[in-house]
Amino acid sequence: MKRLLTMLLAALPLAAVADDQSDRAMREYRQTLQKSSPAELFIVMGEELYHEKRGPKRVSLEACDFGLGPGVLKGAYAQLPRYFADTDKVEDLESRLASCMVRLQGVSPSEFPQFVFGNQRMLPFQQLAAYIAAESNGLPLSAPMQHAREIEAVRLGEALFYRRAGSHDFACASCHTLQNKRIRLQHLTNLVDPAEAMQGVTTWPAYRPTVGDVQPLELWLSACLYQARYPQVRFASEASIALQAFLAQHAKGGLIDVPGVKR
Repeated sequence: MKRLLTMLLAALPLAAVADDQSDRAMREYRQTLQKSSPAELFIVMGEELYHEKRGPKRVSLEACDFGLGPGVLKGAYAQLPRYFADTDKVEDLESRLASCMVRLQGVSPSEFPQFVFGNQRMLPFQQLAAYIAAESNGLPLSAPMQHAREIEAVRLGEALFYRRAGSHDFACASCHTLQNKRIRLQHLTNLVDPAEAMQGVTTWPAYRPTVGDVQPLELWLSACLYQARYPQVRFASEASIALQAFLAQHAKGGLIDVPGVKR
């Protein structure tokens, strides 16, 4: 037993070196991929969709107000989620897109798909999100927390972040409040550490080679909760938006840099 313990203790420095090497290799891989990322195609397609006349009313999304005025995209994503008086809701990028599609283009809410891996009907949202988010690149995340609904959303998001649920009794905090931890080769971002949150939150939408497309933050949250054995989170749900509002406050000041590259 003593010999086994000695061997295990001797292996610890080697494990630390292996971890460092894996982290360095993953950083280099992401940097290389980001220089010529397939995500650029999503941005181009999103721009085309933004200007295309679609829906029963055959109009574009150019008059959509993302918080800074109709048609103003520069800096808009950096201030989401936020409260919108016309819907009396706190909305993130995807839910705001849905609201504009209903009001401007005449799309029925029943036509909006749910976030599910490989759902081709979700692609327009992913492409539009990539384009609109990229218009805020280089600007600091500054989601407001002034309106009563915004404060309520952040508080709800905090409660959900720490709430254990599902068959495995997990919470978001079970994984995302840890330092220097990983699942396989994936570093687990400590989302309540401002420095890590600034890097993690501001790089969504992100290209994910494992699924071959660009996914917005809301889709990642849905996938993460699914893997934690939560019930399927609905598209544009209050819970999803509240979690983003909570994370945005921890990542405040981080510079938008999308599309990122994730596992």
